[in-house]
Amino acid sequence: MVRVRVISTLTLVYLALTANLAPLNILMGVLVATAVTFLLPGRQEWQMSWRAWPAANWAFVRYVFMLSKDLVVSGIQVARIVLSPQMSIRPGIIAIPSETSSDLATAFSAHAITLTPGEMVVEIDEKGIMYTHCLNVHEAAISLPTNQRERRELLEKIFS
Repeated sequence: MVRVRVISTLTLVYLALTANLAPLNILMGVLVATAVTFLLPGRQEWQMSWRAWPAANWAFVRYVFMLSKDLVVSGIQVARIVLSPQMSIRPGIIAIPSETSSDLATAFSAHAITLTPGEMVVEIDEKGIMYTHCLNVHEAAISLPTNQRERRELLEKIFS
């Protein structure tokens, strides 16, 4: 019964985002929503107590703002690098430990890093270390561990 509600909600979100109520698009929305529900963790793994709910929501809001700020700042930095006649880049790969307790939190953290311009997680090993390609490895080595610690704290509150 829970899965039907989730599929219905995801289908409605899909239809709202596509703004297309054609029968084939509705069918596609149901198929995508069904596929997504099978990718989500089981219900027993994703339950949260009511006491943790406000803290998790506040952590989620802070996480979205942090991600938005990182996107804007790194986008400006990459634009400055690209528009500079010297192209002062020092590409390289650095290892960032995720240090999260769940695979879902590690995946969200890797996704946040990859979304930011100039950085991309190329591999995550079995210990949760994210190998990240950066346009400027020296600047990234300074800022990414601090950002990862903040992301980890927020994601732990969201997924605990």
